[in-house]
Amino acid sequence: MHSSAEENYLKAIYKLQEANGEMVATSALAQLLGIHMASVTDMLKKMSTKKLVAYQKSKGFKLTEKGKQAAIGIIRKHRLWEVFLVDKLGFRWDEVHDIAEQLEHIHSQDLIDKLDAYLDFPKTDPHGDPIPDAKGVFAISKSVLLAALSPGSQGKFTGVTDHSSAFLNYLDKIGLSLGDTIKVKEVEEFDKNYTLLLKGKKSVVVSFKVANSLLISE
Repeated sequence: MHSSAEENYLKAIYKLQEANGEMVATSALAQLLGIHMASVTDMLKKMSTKKLVAYQKSKGFKLTEKGKQAAIGIIRKHRLWEVFLVDKLGFRWDEVHDIAEQLEHIHSQDLIDKLDAYLDFPKTDPHGDPIPDAKGVFAISKSVLLAALSPGSQGKFTGVTDHSSAFLNYLDKIGLSLGDTIKVKEVEEFDKNYTLLLKGKKSVVVSFKVANSLLISE
């Protein structure tokens, strides 16, 4: 059983490894967590003694297999709780992250397995992120960034890479929900603004930043 602080580190390291490759710099972890370098170094030393992370001089550190499986377990709990909060308690998708951050530290594996079964084994959370199964296996995603599509292409809105409340509220404002069909009508050469057709009828213009934060399954 790991402390809440250790679990926060495990999840953050996993995120950095997924985004930037196998090795993680201490400075990058400190920046992500908003913690002083000295505190991060001390925690990594403790986690190293527990065989959760491995350090390589001048390269950085990475999760061990034990640490990786622990991180995936935390992610699984977080995303299952988000599904529960949205589907069963009626929270909006922009409200659940902070609550799930608290609930993910519950250590009862039996509770999580029963929660998974109660929710009928969901494959994705309310933001479209894949939920690993009890063995830590993620479903394979074929989604691509909307910004990678050319005019005339279309697909189903499957997820976001920006989980901030401000961004999710913006999507609500323009009337975009997971599962909606999006067609790229035009890409402005000057500023890379995207003109989109939502659900086959509503036309909206979004920035490249927005297009680069939406995941689409063609």
